[in-house]
Amino acid sequence: MTRRILVTGVGGAPGFDLAASCRDLGNTVIAVDCDPHAPGLRMPGVEPHLTLPAADAGYRTALLRLVQECRPHAILSTVEQELGHLLALRRPLADSGVTTWLPPAAAVEACTDKAHFAHVLAVHGIPGPVTLLPDDVDQAPDGLLVVKPRSGQGSRHVHLCRSREQARVLCSLIGEAIVQEHVTGTEFTADCLVDRGGRASVILRHRLLVKGGLAVVSRTFTDAGAEACVRAVLTATGLRGACCVQGFIRGPHDEPSGSSGPGRVVITEANARIAGAFTTSVAAGADYIGEYLRGLFHHDVNHNRLTYRRDVTLTKYQATLTSTQGAPS
Repeated sequence: MTRRILVTGVGGAPGFDLAASCRDLGNTVIAVDCDPHAPGLRMPGVEPHLTLPAADAGYRTALLRLVQECRPHAILSTVEQELGHLLALRRPLADSGVTTWLPPAAAVEACTDKAHFAHVLAVHGIPGPVTLLPDDVDQAPDGLLVVKPRSGQGSRHVHLCRSREQARVLCSLIGEAIVQEHVTGTEFTADCLVDRGGRASVILRHRLLVKGGLAVVSRTFTDAGAEACVRAVLTATGLRGACCVQGFIRGPHDEPSGSSGPGRVVITEANARIAGAFTTSVAAGADYIGEYLRGLFHHDVNHNRLTYRRDVTLTKYQATLTSTQGAPS
């Protein structure tokens, strides 16, 4: 039976590539986004549909209406702001025959509230950057500071500044913001798949070139210290399914990869969704989407199929998808 999978957020890299991967594995993909100009709505071989933004009061009603119209077997969300809605809709979705694989509410809160995430790291002794709310900017360390929204994804409205005074101004402009110390080192992402029993596979890749928050050039690597920190984050947050963790490895480049000295690995964030450059892990040999779909439909995840080769580099590049005449329908 060909499965019908509804993928949300196809205007962004995670949703676009996930939709393409599900399609290429022989599934019928219902590509959904709130933006009529989302590239994934024009992907060949998918059924495109518009929906409301997650912040809209009518989001849940609109999604249930779309489900009744399209009859998907499963929903995969790549927009973290949707996850709270999906958790609330699990029962009506299940009654409509729709399978979901969602993280627990506590994990969603930890990943969508960066101040809370910093608290979770601190409670579990996982190294992270100094993180402060706007009222506590006076306690910020000297040096470069990062001001970003307390929630959100895709590096939107993230600013680098040189003083506490600049940080205060940026906080007033952003609204709900946090201030963090600026972490340097080699940036990495871990593509993770945590099965329903809590066993995790972790695939590490360096973010060699980042544009707009997306790693457009990534290279897989292995590092026992970084992997241990990632696994600690997965345990502390309770994440399940496909998710990702980001951080930095700092120190001399010749430091042994297994070293776990104090502060060598710094975790900056975790996302309760698939990452934007997960295709690097697939290129390195991991059956990441195949096993994600197995877990989605309540089959055992085969973690032996999630091993990967190190030093595999993937480069992403924007290309013209389509050219059309007239206004979008």
